[in-house]
This record gives sequence, structure tokens and C-alpha cells, in this order.
Amino acid sequence: MTGLDIGVYVPQMGFSYDDVLHRALRCEELGIGSLWLYDHLYGPGVPEISSLEAWTLATALLSRTDRIRIGHLVLCNQFRHPVVLAKMATTLDHISAGRLQLGIGSGSIEDEHTRAGLPWETFAERSERLAETLDILSQAFSNGTVDFAGKHYTIRNMPIVPGAVQQPRPPIIVGGVGEKYTLPLVARYADVWNVPTYALGQLERKLSVLRSICDDIGRDAATITLSVEAVMALAPDDKSLPKVRQVAEKRFGAAGFGIHEGGLIGTPPAIVERLNQLRELGFQQVVLFTHDRATDETLELLASRVIAAL
Repeated sequence: MTGLDIGVYVPQMGFSYDDVLHRALRCEELGIGSLWLYDHLYGPGVPEISSLEAWTLATALLSRTDRIRIGHLVLCNQFRHPVVLAKMATTLDHISAGRLQLGIGSGSIEDEHTRAGLPWETFAERSERLAETLDILSQAFSNGTVDFAGKHYTIRNMPIVPGAVQQPRPPIIVGGVGEKYTLPLVARYADVWNVPTYALGQLERKLSVLRSICDDIGRDAATITLSVEAVMALAPDDKSLPKVRQVAEKRFGAAGFGIHEGGLIGTPPAIVERLNQLRELGFQQVVLFTHDRATDETLELLASRVIAAL
């Protein structure tokens, strides 16, 4: 079997910069492959709680680390013009010596758009915008210039210099499982497909649909890295498992987090077994919400008894 890359999702809601930096540094020290942030103007549903801006935070973290890869699951396409985003991405790829992971989606929270005066539109329209952005980013990374005329964006001979450090380009991650709009974008543009927590109960079906779409457009589905995000409730032993489970249920019990469908509740041997099952399905990356928001104890347990066993 191929290797399995383990990342940690650290949504920055309620965290100070020092809180997030500490987690990034610990992940790097422990050999955890990647750290991921969200891209919202405030924590979904809790606008009164502090929340650091996503791109600025990623830039700061990448400038303070040496090896760990950092990205977003996922950037909101509505927040940044695609040419500006291409310049931001190539610049941060240089700052980080090629460690940027570029996750992007069509936007998921209507309320933050309304508050900010940003257009929300229908999902079909937002998906059209995302498709154009993905085309523009692909041009920027491969050609160093963008010349594009679409429904939503028109760009004329725009240089994107310097180009990215990573070759052939920084990985473009598209998340989601919608069969009408999202999976066709994955098949056409993505280097990595990320399955969100809400779809953990549909992994095999959605994978089959993606492969079918790839066949239709003549792309080898094996060229797309398969990634999944899931909640992990990791306990050091059976005695502590009930308390860990309770914390996970309290924090991530809503149906959209798929805590039971993910199957990542248990001691290290159980977690390793489930991760190996995901690997056998073809997934090459797992991004974990930890039950305790990535405390030192859990990160060390993950590294020493789960990743080491894999």
C-alpha cells in the first residue's frame, strides 16, 4: 500500500495567534505532515468570537516554520479576485519554499456574505465563478500569464511573475461531493479531492461517481490525490476512552461532522485500523479534527502511536 499523509485541522475560531503557532510548531516537531485552517470572516454561527483572517495567518505560520505544509479547507472563492489570489499564492509559495497547499471552494456561509456586502448568488452561479477561478489559477501557474474571458472575470495578458516554487504547481485542492457541480470541477481542475466530514458515509459512492466523470472527460482518476477530513477522538487507553468520546460528542456531535460515520473513535490500535481501511479505499491523505482541538497530549499520541504505526 502507498503511504498515508496525516494532517491536522486547526480551525482558528477563538484561538490567539500564539495558540495556532504553538500547534503548528508542535506538529512540525512531531513529524505531522500538514496543518489546515478555515477561511471565514468569523466563526460560523458565532460572530462574537475572535477569528483570525485565514491568508494572513497562513502566511505568518509558514514564515515561522520550516517543513510542515499549510493550507486551507477551503478558501472562499468569493473573498479574493482570482488574479490577486494567484499573485498571493505564488508569493507565499516563495516565502514558504514550496509548502503552500491551495484549497478552494465556492463559499458556504451566506450570512458572512450578507454582513460583508458580498454577492451570494445561487450555488450554480458560485460554482461558475469557482470554475473560472480554477481556470485562471491553472493558467497562472502553468504559463506565468493569464488571458481569460468568462462570464464573471475578464483578464487580459496579466503576468504572474515570479511563478510558483512548486512544480508543476502548488497543489490545488477542491473540496465537496456535489455530483452536478463540484465533482466535475474536481475532475477537470483539482490535484487533490477533499471529502468533507458531512460525506463520510458516502465515500465509496462518491469515489465511484468521480471516477466515472473522469472517464467521461478522459482524465486518469489516479492522477487525483484522494483526501478526507474527519473527526478523531483518540484516547491513550480504554479507561480514558469514555471521557474522550464525551468531549468529542459535545464538540462535534452535529450530524455534519460525521463523527460516527468516520469511525475514528478509540485507542491508537483502533484508529490505525480505520486509517488503514481508508488507505485501502485509495485515500492518500487524512486531515483530522481532534476531539480536543489539537492539544499537545493528543498531537504527541497521534505522532508516537498512530503515525508511527502506519
